[in-house]
Amino acid sequence: MHEFGRSVAKTKHAVVIVGGGPTGLMLAGELALARVDVAIVERRESQDVAGSRAGGLQSRTIEVLDQRGIADRFLSQGHTMQNISMAATLLDISDFPTRHNYGLALWQKHTERTLAEWVGELGVPIYRGTEVTGFMQDDTGVDVELSDGRCLRAKFLVGCDGGRSAIRKKAGIDFPGWDASVSYLIAEVEMAGEPASGIRHDEKGTYAMGKLEDGLVRVVLREEQVGRGDAPSFGELRAALVALYGTDFGLRRAAWLSRFSDATRQAASYRNNRVLLAGDAAHVHSPMGGQGLNLGIQDAVNLGWKLAQVLRGTSPESLLDTYHSERHPVAARALRKTMAHTALSRGDERMKAVRESMSELLQMDEPRKRYAGMLSGLDIHYDLGTGHPLLGRRMPDLDIVTANGAQRVFTLLHEAKAVFLNLGEPAAFDIDPWADRVQRIDARYAGAWELPVLGAVSAPTGVLIRPDGHVAWAGEDGTDQGLRDALTTWFGPPSAS
Repeated sequence: MHEFGRSVAKTKHAVVIVGGGPTGLMLAGELALARVDVAIVERRESQDVAGSRAGGLQSRTIEVLDQRGIADRFLSQGHTMQNISMAATLLDISDFPTRHNYGLALWQKHTERTLAEWVGELGVPIYRGTEVTGFMQDDTGVDVELSDGRCLRAKFLVGCDGGRSAIRKKAGIDFPGWDASVSYLIAEVEMAGEPASGIRHDEKGTYAMGKLEDGLVRVVLREEQVGRGDAPSFGELRAALVALYGTDFGLRRAAWLSRFSDATRQAASYRNNRVLLAGDAAHVHSPMGGQGLNLGIQDAVNLGWKLAQVLRGTSPESLLDTYHSERHPVAARALRKTMAHTALSRGDERMKAVRESMSELLQMDEPRKRYAGMLSGLDIHYDLGTGHPLLGRRMPDLDIVTANGAQRVFTLLHEAKAVFLNLGEPAAFDIDPWADRVQRIDARYAGAWELPVLGAVSAPTGVLIRPDGHVAWAGEDGTDQGLRDALTTWFGPPSAS
């Protein structure tokens, strides 16, 4: 690469995010809440999203948005429903111990627009209509060259630029996995005839059709041969309709037409020094099961506060290694399940028998809970060592009583700051050396402690909650064993008195 940027004035930011989709927007919001100077580079001129794309949010993602006080913005636009399925079996989570024991039907274009409005309120600049053409990192930062001739300088660069991520490729990060075995056309079309709404499973595979609110019809059609490239033709769409339904239903036009497959790949590393990856740039898979957008948003929430800690100088750069060690296994598991989901959608008699057997199992309580917990994101458990069952899991949104009256735990996380929840004696725990980084809340809670899938757990006397809502330490019997180590690990060494 040439020595770009040496004769060009550089605009400086602490973090530059490439890609203004759901993952990039969520990460920008997280960093802005932490008072980090962050900017987004986005190739689109506006936030408009072509087509319906991802269709909803899973329970844990709604919780994450609730932790930031913005869940109602999404809930007011979509439809809450039981939307988790496996092997064509609906997995009901209405008995799960969470305020959001449902999914949300909401097209990606609405999710993106709402996140963009939030990020705009937080004052995040977006370089629109431009792309990254190159970058070079050194010991202190990254020079980022844009297609409009500008050059940015950042302490860290984060690629949220999708499955064909230019940032991942330029960073030299391997993307191993499996090639596509099946592909689908997805389109929003206008038809003269009456569409055959609903999902079909037969010897031709799984395919579907249904009306949208604007009068168009959304079709998802399995191709007879695995398609190549991203630009299917109108003729291919017509041929696929005839092959699957025996008619094109008077197909008139396609307002949007694209192709997806079950190609499954994951970045070998989510970090190369000062370059990181999140969302589809880090993992691609079949959209069956609705995992992609949700994984990306949760990637962003795991990464944001860690970047902020490092940029403030309160934590070493090694804290960023925990982003990979925590999120890579979560995505790897999701990828395996989407592969299984795709295999189960095949329509031959042998796979139909497997699907029926799976369906029988999933109607039993324990298998249902296990799979629903995984697909909803509610069972995510980061390996933070041994200890209380809460350790590494999401903190329940309890109704607690504090000096300021009744509160929900999630309201304490609105500013993306860590919380130490003291549920014991007022002077039981000393976190004063971390008071500039961790909120201390003395509270009372008399109800049961219950986690999705895991069930009831013993009541802790104190809980250290990370900004992403996961528990970094939980105490029992009123002792503070391990608390000082947990505070140091996640929030840096104690401040001098």
